[in-house]
Amino acid sequence: MCLVLFAYKSHPLYSLVFAANRDEFYDRPTRSASFWNDAPDLLAGRDLKEGGTWFGVTRQGRFAALTNFRDPKSHRNQAPSRGWLVSSYLLGTVSPEEYLKELSAKAGDFNGFNLLAGDTGRLFYCSNRGMPCRELPPGVYGLSNHLLDTPWPKVEKGKSDLAGLIRPGGRLDPKEIMQILRDGSRPDDTLLPDTGVGLEWERILSSLFITSPIYGTRSSYVLLIENGGGVTFLEKTFNGGPDPEETAHFQFRIEVPHDKRRAAPEP
Repeated sequence: MCLVLFAYKSHPLYSLVFAANRDEFYDRPTRSASFWNDAPDLLAGRDLKEGGTWFGVTRQGRFAALTNFRDPKSHRNQAPSRGWLVSSYLLGTVSPEEYLKELSAKAGDFNGFNLLAGDTGRLFYCSNRGMPCRELPPGVYGLSNHLLDTPWPKVEKGKSDLAGLIRPGGRLDPKEIMQILRDGSRPDDTLLPDTGVGLEWERILSSLFITSPIYGTRSSYVLLIENGGGVTFLEKTFNGGPDPEETAHFQFRIEVPHDKRRAAPEP
């Protein structure tokens, strides 16, 4: 993905409020979000070219999301797909901390990435571009194609808009959060980063919602995880324009493993 906005343990009703846009070339084959046939506890979209995913959540409350770190000079065509970083964690059973510790030994094999990985109790951030893995405290965060909370205009605007929605503290409407992701406005050229793709592409990539003849926002997501374990997952998919071609909506409750359930009190 190319834009992630999230509020972690910052709302009285939700442990996680998550919104994201996945930007990709229009011709890359993709499957919309669903519970996977070969992994029925995993809800995620799927990259049909490499088989991994960019974002997902499981019935047990495991969560992960990925953005690429934009650095065309260091890109290697033969590097393994970064989508496997997400699916490998979601399909596994080790803690996010242990997974990221194991990943650190091979993180350099991949092109630049940012990875969020968590469970029902903790959330971690990791990048292989100059920022150590760490557990995140409660807060409102933004992540694009640089490091966590790099103050690019789209990140700052998205964070501010999300914070404004969650500040009243009542129940949230996923559709209102989704509207934040539909903003196609572009900042002034003087505010754009220089990531090595040229000014015209910096302009195209500067908006929260991206459109161009060959590349743009393919899908938008809202994920709400309530403190009591309720999960709401909303996906809208696009194909070169602002009008969604498909909408998917899922709701379920996190299943607590038997070994983590509290024993019933003695009568």
